[in-house]
Amino acid sequence: MTATSTISLAGKVVVVTGASRGIGLAIAGACLDAGARVVLASRKQADLDAAAATLAGRGETLALACHTGKAEDVDALFARAVERFGRVDGLVNNAATNPHFGPLVDTPDLAIDKTLEVNVKGYFYAARALVRHARARDGGAAIVNVASVAGLRAAPMQGIYGMTKAAVISMTQTLAFELGSAGVRVNAIAPGLVETRFAAAIVQNPMLREHVVKRTPLARHAQPAEIAGAAVYLLSDAASFTTGSVLVVDGGLTSA
Repeated sequence: MTATSTISLAGKVVVVTGASRGIGLAIAGACLDAGARVVLASRKQADLDAAAATLAGRGETLALACHTGKAEDVDALFARAVERFGRVDGLVNNAATNPHFGPLVDTPDLAIDKTLEVNVKGYFYAARALVRHARARDGGAAIVNVASVAGLRAAPMQGIYGMTKAAVISMTQTLAFELGSAGVRVNAIAPGLVETRFAAAIVQNPMLREHVVKRTPLARHAQPAEIAGAAVYLLSDAASFTTGSVLVVDGGLTSA
């Protein structure tokens, strides 16, 4: 690996899950701007097509519906990506769900199963698919897992979500340790509060939003584009000696 200080994804193919809106869409756009060809993945094809339309003119995309909690869907996604582009160099695991807002012990079993299926199994299935592809072509790759500060600290009222994000961080570190010798780097991003539909229960509630913002040194919440640059860096060769790391992007929330 030749060291570089240039943050570029020129010539790379990147799969972004949960790419139809919010952080995933922002990351997809930033990857295109950095020179990558991007595979957009999410549950609903119509939403993906709309997302692809908003990215028109910024680079080449392929929009494919995929339920990341189903291994067969993920394997088909990567097969289609390789068929179209010849290879996949990077993965951003971003698809997530958070169906329960309330005390952890009151989480319904169905919500537990759904959150684990998407947030943990989905990340694992996608990472496994990329690793199998990288090994088959005897080349390196980079994985970026979008975790959360909820996986680093107590996550009151979002307990099952926080549990899955803690699992994502553990998965990141273990995969980084096991795959480093194969040239596969695995890192995570831990965003704080970001203004997305996903976080609407907090962002659109003045009391809850203020509770977070007043503890954040930058005194505000983030926009999706403010998370995207971290993903591009970790996917790029500028991060060639970075693996097993958790890059916290939270406006300083967890600094105290």
